[in-house]
Amino acid sequence: MARQPRRQAGFTLVELVVVLVLVAAVVAIGASAMGRQLPGQRLRESARELAAQLRYTRAQAIASGESQLFTLDARTREWRAGAEREGRLGRDISVVATGARNEQQREGVAAVRFFPEGAATGGRFLLSHGDAAWQVDVEWLTGEVRVARARAR
Repeated sequence: MARQPRRQAGFTLVELVVVLVLVAAVVAIGASAMGRQLPGQRLRESARELAAQLRYTRAQAIASGESQLFTLDARTREWRAGAEREGRLGRDISVVATGARNEQQREGVAAVRFFPEGAATGGRFLLSHGDAAWQVDVEWLTGEVRVARARAR
């Protein structure tokens, strides 16, 4: 009686190639989805940062007992919070800024003044990238700063 050779347990080369192709496809799909999501995340983080700087300016006005000015140049995307802080939004972010006319220092620069009692002159900042948009509002009566999704213009 002839003894049959025993088959080795394991995977064939074809099976390994199929698994590698499937893994590569899943990684490619995941990377594509993450790539599309990153600009939206940067936009949301920029809106939150802008809101934080507005809140900081309001807190400075209350703490110091003197009015404080927050400005944002819509063309350069540069902001200034009081006399101490300044920064810039990302190049890929479009800005439409609206502030009180009597606080506007020059064309394209929106300003919000915060008063020692917490009130403000009010303003709205619309940040957008592609189809995504976030809006930062400053209530004039209370000085409250709110962030919400918006429609891109």
